Amino acid sequence: MAVGPNQEQRCFVGRTLTTTMHERILNVADPRAGYLVLKGEIDAAISDVLNGPSYILGPIAERFEAEMAAYVGVSHGIGVNNGTDAIHLALRGLGIGQGDEVITVSHTAVATVAGVRMAGAEPVLVDVDPSTYTISVDAARRSITSRTKAVLAVHLYGHPADVERLAALCEEKGIHLVEDCAQAQGATCSGRMVGSFGVVSTFSFYPTKNLGAIGDAGMVLTKDEQLARRIRLLRQYGWETPQHSLIEGWNSRMDPLQAAILSVKLRHLPAQIERRRALAAKYTQALAGLPLTLPVELPNCRHAYHLFVIRVADVGTREGLREHLRDIGVNAGIHYPFPVHLQQAYSGALRVGSMEVTEAAAGTVLSLPLYPEMADADVDRVCSGVVAYFAQRP
Repeated sequence: MAVGPNQEQRCFVGRTLTTTMHERILNVADPRAGYLVLKGEIDAAISDVLNGPSYILGPIAERFEAEMAAYVGVSHGIGVNNGTDAIHLALRGLGIGQGDEVITVSHTAVATVAGVRMAGAEPVLVDVDPSTYTISVDAARRSITSRTKAVLAVHLYGHPADVERLAALCEEKGIHLVEDCAQAQGATCSGRMVGSFGVVSTFSFYPTKNLGAIGDAGMVLTKDEQLARRIRLLRQYGWETPQHSLIEGWNSRMDPLQAAILSVKLRHLPAQIERRRALAAKYTQALAGLPLTLPVELPNCRHAYHLFVIRVADVGTREGLREHLRDIGVNAGIHYPFPVHLQQAYSGALRVGSMEVTEAAAGTVLSLPLYPEMADADVDRVCSGVVAYFAQRP
């Protein structure tokens, strides 16, 4: 491909992406770039859907359900409308609802808590581990009561929660382990994919995720055939036979357009995870020795690097660094600036444990750009900006 004087050529897993220099603002994620590198395959998959005959669920959606289940290492996939619905329907499928408690975290996207509330259950929020920002097993143990029916573990930023200890805790207490894998497609613990440890797991395919749709989509995965059948009923009015409700249900169906796109992207996900890890290693090497905390990868875990999240000393440092990066065309993000328990909709309404780590992290974390289509030079540019910011500080 010929490249003009005002263009830059980038290569990723054998494909070439060309962008003009005046579009060089770097964001935390770039879903459009993810489409462009797979454009031919995605367009062909979309064309197949447009030619029919199914436009709701159907064989293309069923194929992706089977592919995703096989990728994670479980038996059943149920495609739904989004990741929040996936949590809601997973809990409903387990019979969790009014009067029940679900232990989860406040340092997460509000969707985690919203899904619990949609099921009619009460979220009980606990603190996170200071190194991985995932649920503290000890804090979860302290919060279990006679009303606790599940622990909802969020695999945050792409690093697995301590699912082996959580699974043992849940078995000991006779409660369910549910995994929120929205940010961790491709992450592993002891060689097993996240999403294969709990009785049920949930996924979001929001466009910025490691495996992202071009629109909204989600999935529930489980090894339990009866649970899978129940969740399939719940996602579509309780129908097993059209127009006849066996149980009360909702409308949360994955459309075949998103399923077709995701099926294409799933084939490339392993290579994209490797690229994310290579970029993360480059960040880690370049930023070592600066007054900030870098992401960790625990010995039994494989980080999928949905986000590359650093931590600085205080909120002033973070805002100064963020502004400095913005001035050079780098838009860093914050995941998450407002713990759920401090947001107006939930403040004072939930049972909350100690939040020392959560509240400190909310003021000091910063997400740097990271997506597979980034060039090495893009990471160099971000790192140069970070180094320059700290070099100019007294």
